[in-house]
Amino acid sequence: MPAGFLERATIIEECYEFMLAYAAQGLPSDEGSRAGPEVRNSLRRSVEALIGLSESFAASVEQAGLQPAEKYQAFAMVLDRDARDSVAAIELVLAQPSISSQLVDNLNASLHLRALLTDQFLLGEILRKRVTESDNREAPDEAGMDRN
Repeated sequence: MPAGFLERATIIEECYEFMLAYAAQGLPSDEGSRAGPEVRNSLRRSVEALIGLSESFAASVEQAGLQPAEKYQAFAMVLDRDARDSVAAIELVLAQPSISSQLVDNLNASLHLRALLTDQFLLGEILRKRVTESDNREAPDEAGMDRN
């Protein structure tokens, strides 16, 4: 059900983890390093996942029928703002001719990116729990009877 949102969140989290490792390498540039092409590719994938993130969250909420809907809609607006801010920061890094470990370390420390990651962790936990609860209510018990 919330696979679109959760898949996007996983891509963004994987990028962040890669960026932590890249920052720790102390590289002056992405040029000539084995991680060079991967750093840009990871950042691009993250941008692609960020674009439409709040819409995929809203679709997941609607599909799951989560209530109260207005609370989820309000937070979708927060998620959208944090995603747009994160895209701007990542695209600024991608626009540089050289991506150093220090530049990536500064990106990782960005409040924009940290807010987004916290949003994702919060929403991912809520969606997983609510969908699991919903699935458990809909599944028949061993005797073939509904649990409702």
